[in-house]
Amino acid sequence: MAAKVNKDKCAGCGPCVEACPVEAIKIENNVAVVDEDACIDCGACADACPSEAISLD
Repeated sequence: MAAKVNKDKCAGCGPCVEACPVEAIKIENNVAVVDEDACIDCGACADACPSEAISLD
């Protein structure tokens, strides 16, 4: 399963993009978007998110 972004919480600030070791996250329209095929479920993005908008459910 790939990381999931809660679009209501996401501020599009970018720390998740910088934290992702496989470049699976980008910011589109001020919201983080996860490439589910590239995501390795490491949790780095969730740890880096100040808005707690990313989960690994």
